[in-house]
Amino acid sequence: MKKLLACLAMVALLVGCNEKQEQKAQGDASLDKVKSAGVFVLGLDDSFPPMGFRDKDNNIVGFDIDLATEVCARLGVTLKTQPISWDAKEQELNTGKIDCIWNGLSVDPERAAAMNLSSPYLKNRMIFTVKDKALASLASLAGKKIAVQNGSTAQKLLDASAAGQAAKEIVPFDDNQTALMDLEKGGVDAVFLDEIVAKYWIVQNAKDYVVLEEGLSDEEYAIGFRKGDQKLHDAVDSALAAMKADGKFDEIHAKWFGK
Repeated sequence: MKKLLACLAMVALLVGCNEKQEQKAQGDASLDKVKSAGVFVLGLDDSFPPMGFRDKDNNIVGFDIDLATEVCARLGVTLKTQPISWDAKEQELNTGKIDCIWNGLSVDPERAAAMNLSSPYLKNRMIFTVKDKALASLASLAGKKIAVQNGSTAQKLLDASAAGQAAKEIVPFDDNQTALMDLEKGGVDAVFLDEIVAKYWIVQNAKDYVVLEEGLSDEEYAIGFRKGDQKLHDAVDSALAAMKADGKFDEIHAKWFGK
C-alpha cells in the first residue's frame, strides 16, 4: 500500500511539474510581442567598435549590428538599435526598454544568473594595451594608472587581479574609446579591454600601440535576454545557428575581421 501511495504521489508530482512548464511556456509572449510590433529593439553601447558603433555619418554599424540585421530579416521584423548606458544595461533590459543586450556582451556567472544568455557566438580575450613600449609586461604596469570601462567584465576582472591590485590607480571610463583617447593624451598608462576592440581601434586609428601578450582571461560573447523570454531567445539562437550552417555568419565575420 505504501509503495502504491508513493508511486501515485510521484505521478502527481510529475504531472504537476509538466503542467507548470506548459503554463510557463504558454505565458511567454516574448516572440509574439516582437513579431506583433514588427520591431526587435537591440540595446548597445554605441562606442564599442567593431561590435557596435557610430560611423562617420553617425549611423550605428558593426559586426553585431550586421548579425542582428540578418537575424531580424529571418524573423520577419525590423531591427531598432537603442544606445544605453552600459553600466545600467540590466535595468534597461528588465524595465522593457530593450528586447536584448547584443554588443560584445561577455559571458560570466553573474550575467548568466541575471539574464537568459544565448549560446556563445564569438571568442574574445581580455588584454592590456599600452602606448609606451617600455611597458612590455604585466609586471611593468605595477604603480601605473590603468583605464577600464565602467560596468564591464573587464572592470571586475581587473579589480580582482594581481595586476589591478598593484596598479597606482584603476580609472573607470564610460566607454573604451574614451579610455583609449586618454591613453593617447597620457592621462593613463594602459587600458584593459577586449582584444577584439583594441586591435580594431589600433588599426583604424593607425596607432603604434602594443597589445601585451599576457592577458588575464579568455572569454566568449553572447546575447542577453530577460529571464522569462525563452521563446525570443530560442528564435534568435536558431537563426544564428542557421546562419552558421549556411555560411552567412562567416560572410559577416570576414567583412569585419578578414578571412
